Amino acid sequence: MSNIMQPDAALHQVDQDEDTIDLRALWRVIDRYKWAILGLSGLVGLLTLLVVMGMTPIYKSTASVLIEANTAKVVSIEEVYGIPGANKEYFQTQFEILKSRSLIERLVDRLKLDKHPEFDPDQKEEGFSLGISLKGLISTSAGPSPEEAAVIKRKNIVDAISGRLTVTPVRNSQLVNIGFEAQDAKLAAEMANALAEIYIESDMEGRMKMTQQAAKWLSERMDVLRADLSDSERKLQEYRDKEGLVDVEGVNKLESQQITELTPKLVEARQRRIGAEKLYSQVQALKGGPASAYEVIPAVLGNPLVQTLKGAENEAERKVSELGQSYGPKHPKMESVNAELRSVRAKLAQAVQSVVAGILKEYEMAKSAETSLENLRQGSKEQLQQINRKSYQLNTLEREVEANKKLYDMFLNRLKETSSAMGGVETARARVVDPAVPALIPAKPKKKLIVVLSVVLTLFLGVMLAFLLDYLDNTFKGVQDVEDRLGLPILGLLQRIGKGEVERSDMLRRFIDDPQGTYAEAIRSIRTGVVLSGLDNPHKVLVVTSSVPGEGKTTVSTNLAVALGQMEKVLLIDADMRRPTIRKSLGLDAGVKGLSDLVAGSVQLNECIYELPGAPNVHLIPSGTIPPNPLELLSSKRFADMLVALEKHYGRIIIDSAPVLPVSDARILSRCANGMIYVVKADETQIHSVQDGVKQLRMASAPLIGVVVNQVAEKKSGYYGKYGYGYSYGYGYSSSKTA
Repeated sequence: MSNIMQPDAALHQVDQDEDTIDLRALWRVIDRYKWAILGLSGLVGLLTLLVVMGMTPIYKSTASVLIEANTAKVVSIEEVYGIPGANKEYFQTQFEILKSRSLIERLVDRLKLDKHPEFDPDQKEEGFSLGISLKGLISTSAGPSPEEAAVIKRKNIVDAISGRLTVTPVRNSQLVNIGFEAQDAKLAAEMANALAEIYIESDMEGRMKMTQQAAKWLSERMDVLRADLSDSERKLQEYRDKEGLVDVEGVNKLESQQITELTPKLVEARQRRIGAEKLYSQVQALKGGPASAYEVIPAVLGNPLVQTLKGAENEAERKVSELGQSYGPKHPKMESVNAELRSVRAKLAQAVQSVVAGILKEYEMAKSAETSLENLRQGSKEQLQQINRKSYQLNTLEREVEANKKLYDMFLNRLKETSSAMGGVETARARVVDPAVPALIPAKPKKKLIVVLSVVLTLFLGVMLAFLLDYLDNTFKGVQDVEDRLGLPILGLLQRIGKGEVERSDMLRRFIDDPQGTYAEAIRSIRTGVVLSGLDNPHKVLVVTSSVPGEGKTTVSTNLAVALGQMEKVLLIDADMRRPTIRKSLGLDAGVKGLSDLVAGSVQLNECIYELPGAPNVHLIPSGTIPPNPLELLSSKRFADMLVALEKHYGRIIIDSAPVLPVSDARILSRCANGMIYVVKADETQIHSVQDGVKQLRMASAPLIGVVVNQVAEKKSGYYGKYGYGYSYGYGYSSSKTA
């Protein structure tokens, strides 16, 4: 047998398994409540079947209509109608028109649906509880007037018909399905076909009305446009006459050419004037001085005549200088040379003056030429600007005339197209592709589907309720759950024996009465677990306890004693001196002496030891007289000494103790025991009660060796199926057989 699992290890194991889904555990929950789930589903399915069988069948007929966005026309007047091309918005608009209240009202009038028994509230059968028609309400109550009642009645009929209408576009096409539901299959087909016809007629009427309105508006607008065109043409002609404009473009071109030609001439004249002005400034700076002063001016000095006279002057001065060395001033030769020098200088001065005068005249001429060209160019520019201003005004008037003419022509064409459309050449934008026919099979209610869905949903709900009940069930859910929560191994499972098989009081003798039965085999497995768990340190003193009374600890201890008695000499002690049961179950007298009398010293050991009937190797010490203080007796030294003495005569001593939670007897007895067995009643004992009991024993350092799950129901034994014994117990588990 495996070692005892410590609490910390158990908690760690629980944490590791929290994220693991055990599908077999889930299936066991479903299997546990399967008959309740199936019963609930069957009941709901039957009720649903009864309800749907009483429902009125509803038939549905569908007509397919083709809606064309761009219909072929003799003339194109989309702009007049304002109808967009083939796009999503256009078709969505047509779908909404099909569902519009105005078309439904026309359908009611055409088929006289307000007089049909299916829609007329006055012709419908009266309800079971009210038994009052709308007409009766109107006549007996101070409600709406007859006119208002008629309006309300018609509104309700239209709403009812609208609720039965379905408009479904066919994906990736221009088709739309118009469907109606009614109790009469023929009526449903008539309504679908009639609505399709009404839609087509309404579309054509609407477009014809738009055409008439457009023609009227175009006619009125044509008068205004005609007057605007005439007025703009008149203004254009008056302006031409006033300004004398014939060929504005030619005049404009001539002036531009003249300006182009004057520009380089003006540039050349300006350069001449700048050069002359520079010489003029130099002359003006030397004005008033001798003629020789002008010789510093490059233009004067560079004159050929001046250069020649300057050379003659230099030659004369050389001669005067040379003759002056030989002759006196009065010498004829000197006088002749001086006269020649004076003559040359006079001519030089006259030449310089002539050059200076030429510079002044050249400046005046250059300046005058520049001014003249500038004035001529400026005049041409002003003339061109004036022509441009007239041209701008002329172009404005011409554009206005052209715009009025185009607008007038466009409206004239639209008026002709509209007039043609009014003549009956317009075609329908929609047509019925597939008319509706009366349905042979009702569209709803889908009785089979409703019943199947109700059963399936009820099954699902039942499974959810099963999981909820299982979650709310605060008892152990199987062997693994017991081991994980308590940290103790499972020694064995004991099946619940029905009352029809054996009385409850006979359970203490179950191993003796049916040694080959399932219950006896389970007790032997527990015996094997006890023996194997104490191979090195045999559990000579075993204490059997539980959390609360009624969990079967006495049954377990008695039958385990009998099973161990087949191997060795065993003593069974009934230490539950508050509620003793072994004596009565085994048929002993009420006043028989027992444990309390022995510990108190009122009797000898041989006076309170009895042989267990049917098990000669098992002796019994009953609880004896019920004492006022059982805990003091069990915690006394006399009791401990008695156990030590008894261990010498018996191979195994089994003590049936009181429950842990109500009293402290089990904790006191754990001090004298080599091992303790904890009994848990399946599907009844609360987990927290068992955990509290085990916790108290651990705090007292009790030598717990394992748990026995008692009274496992046969139909729920699969819940604990992870623990097996190698043979069928009749409740779903098996494994390799142990001794």
